[in-house]
Amino acid sequence: MLKTKSHQLRCYPHQSKVLCGLFVFFLLAFSVLPASAQKAKKKEAVTLTRIEFLFDASNSMMGSWQSGKKIDVAKKLMSAMLDSLRYLDNIELALRLYGHMKPFPPQDCDDTRLEVPFGKGNAMRIKEVLTNLKPRGTTPIALSLEACANDFPSSPARNIIILVTDGAEECGGDPCAISQALQRKGIVLKPFVIGMGLDDALKKTFDCVGNYYDAANEVMFKSALSMVISQALNNTTLQVNLLDVNERPTETNVNMTFYSKLDGSVKYNFVHTMNSRGNPDTLTVDPLHTYRIVAHTIPPVEKDSVRLTPGKHTTVGIDAGQGSLLLKLDGLNDYKKLQCLVRKSGTLKTLNVQDFNSTERYLVGKYDLEILTLPRIYFYDVDISQSKTTTFQIPQPGITSLISNSPGYGSIYTQDNEGMKWVCNLDANLNKETVVLQPGNYRVVFRAKNARESVYTVDKTFKVASGVSSIVTLN
Repeated sequence: MLKTKSHQLRCYPHQSKVLCGLFVFFLLAFSVLPASAQKAKKKEAVTLTRIEFLFDASNSMMGSWQSGKKIDVAKKLMSAMLDSLRYLDNIELALRLYGHMKPFPPQDCDDTRLEVPFGKGNAMRIKEVLTNLKPRGTTPIALSLEACANDFPSSPARNIIILVTDGAEECGGDPCAISQALQRKGIVLKPFVIGMGLDDALKKTFDCVGNYYDAANEVMFKSALSMVISQALNNTTLQVNLLDVNERPTETNVNMTFYSKLDGSVKYNFVHTMNSRGNPDTLTVDPLHTYRIVAHTIPPVEKDSVRLTPGKHTTVGIDAGQGSLLLKLDGLNDYKKLQCLVRKSGTLKTLNVQDFNSTERYLVGKYDLEILTLPRIYFYDVDISQSKTTTFQIPQPGITSLISNSPGYGSIYTQDNEGMKWVCNLDANLNKETVVLQPGNYRVVFRAKNARESVYTVDKTFKVASGVSSIVTLN
């Protein structure tokens, strides 16, 4: 008898065992679909987006423009846009006004206030406030931008400011500096600025504040507003081509980190993948950031200042041609793990510590290898070629046991035409020590601790054969 949450299932004698088994299988399969669907839904969850409208309500908005006053045109088009946002999920809206509380003159540069705090489903509340709005005062843009920092909740989200204005800063503030500070602190993404009928000189003053959109007339204002909202709410697609030395996008299976160019924070990590058609996979990313993309090859490579055009597929190429290095040890490796230091040719910085009997991929180029045997083995200017495997194989070491009547001081050396070269020191607290050495001829120099005269120094030569154990007495 099989139990489920809502019922029991029995197979009776007169039923076919095959049919009953299939019935049980399909019941179980469909019983887990809701859980699977929930997991898929959770995986595809959209990041919360917060949009704060920073709206100019200074007295200049009473000026004539196209079919009416600027304020009336802006209200009408903003109202239509808010209707389209009314039922969207994963979005919170807020409205801050400036220049609406006190008349000009006299000038009051503190005239800014959050009229509708962030919340879901408050588009109609914002429409109501805009409907009853009457422009009155001056234009404290910098102060208002700075005040926006405290309007956003602290919980994670894509925080966006949309500034709608018909004039420049009038209170001596620096909107550019404030905008940059908010972005560097990670409080908001680069703001959007919609300028209503600004002359060319004023347009340039907003280039450093954010993404500027020129609304020279009503049609352009409507288009700019629609474009800004689309960019604020939608991600765009990106394809990263990891190029081989022939500039073909054949490299893959490399982790890529996307950093924000502004504050250095990590925005995405993707393991590069080829899709079912053999092309680099398409990624969906936020187009509002400028990225520094690092491909974690050995050594890593990067592409700086990658900008995406919202709604347009972008392809980025990164030179990442790679080959492989295979390190092999003759015979059975019953010793401790042998490793090799890998460096770019002619440099001291270690790029990787690679185990023997393993294969690792490196960028195409020349490398220096330092194998951590006793004694060390060095290879210089090792060539790693595109899509090829370079193999280095070294002999199996031998094992030498050095035995003395009492502990003492000693070292092992090799000797060539240039003289004796140190290999390692012996443990001064042991009278029997086992050392793993590469095949070759060696010399040991030793004096027991209880021998008080240098004349009792022991100087012996010995030979190490691959895969062979030997004993050296130090008496």
